Amino acid sequence: MKLTHSADWRLALAAGASFCATALLVACGGGGDAGTTNGTVTPAASVSYSQGAITGFGSVFVNGVRFDDSAATVSDDDGNPSSSTALKLGMMVQVDAGAVDNAASSAVAAAIRWGSEVVGPVGTIDTAASTVQVLGQTVLVTTSTVFDTTLAGGLSALTAGAVVEVHGILDTANSRIVATRIEPRTGATAYKIRGAIAALDTTAKTFTINGQLISYASLPSGNVPPGLTNGQIVRVRLQTTQVSGAWVATALRGGLRVPDSNREAEVEGAITVFTSATDFEISGLKVNATNASFPDGQAGVVLGARVEVHGTVSNGVLLATKVEIEERRTPEQRPLELRGTMGNLNTTDKTFALRGMTVWYGGTSVTYINGTEATLANNARVEIKGVLSTDRTRIEARRIEFK
Repeated sequence: MKLTHSADWRLALAAGASFCATALLVACGGGGDAGTTNGTVTPAASVSYSQGAITGFGSVFVNGVRFDDSAATVSDDDGNPSSSTALKLGMMVQVDAGAVDNAASSAVAAAIRWGSEVVGPVGTIDTAASTVQVLGQTVLVTTSTVFDTTLAGGLSALTAGAVVEVHGILDTANSRIVATRIEPRTGATAYKIRGAIAALDTTAKTFTINGQLISYASLPSGNVPPGLTNGQIVRVRLQTTQVSGAWVATALRGGLRVPDSNREAEVEGAITVFTSATDFEISGLKVNATNASFPDGQAGVVLGARVEVHGTVSNGVLLATKVEIEERRTPEQRPLELRGTMGNLNTTDKTFALRGMTVWYGGTSVTYINGTEATLANNARVEIKGVLSTDRTRIEARRIEFK
């Protein structure tokens, strides 16, 4: 299944892409010379597209590219206007931007959309398998999953029945979500889910997503995507209580993430349809990797693998120039980067707050630029590079530069 028209893509993306959540680091404006004139950001013509998890701020880092977001529009998964303050570390986002300056790994963002995969109550927690059930969906927690700072302890901090929001990559081949961020959603007035339709009954107006029965009978016919089929990826907003064993849909939309044609693209996702290492799909986007390089080899490019594909979109196909396997990467190989103003400095615990995250600077290998540890102070402007802690709730600094 694929979308072939720009209008369909914008419906699926602005009102139907993955439901990315609400708890990440505040993005700062500016952050580079690309696309600027005398310090003023020039609005970007959208000629590139990037889909992936946020790995830093100052401005917004996605797939190794720093996107200047100071002139970008920001919206949520329903197309509602938002702001960069809603963006958080680990969120999956889609970025429309100007041309990428490959030498500087930067671009000027025109639009950023965010959303999450599921919002709902926590079920079974399996620390041995590193999984948790959320609204009946299997969520895989990896070493790069970011947990909100209120969930100290990571996976072990979750409790059955608590409502959380999960940002991540939908892996329909393995019937799971690979989490990139998990945060609490206490007081949520609606649940959300994105996944593939199964057991569709157009008479009873029900279907399942990974075993969860969903009824769309109360939706006006005009609010139901035409031609629903088994296997179709959809986004569903739900009431928070079941009726006769079914979750009641209050909104139902297409759920694919497909960029416009004639764009440079970098897409992170799970392989959902696989023919060969050079012929596969990522959530409905067909990839032709015949002429691509494979820095991690082709053996790991299999159904369900999490990959990052670079290339150009043409007639609905991503013509790949490089295919990387995300499972081969570790947090140490992909450092996180934050810029901003320090707060809540604790010289005893050796921590401070930066863009909604706790930064620990107690390691023996911290490098300081333009200052020393004694220079650390509230309201100081810094840039830090580091990695996630073991419980994935704070950043362990490796480099601190004073700005």
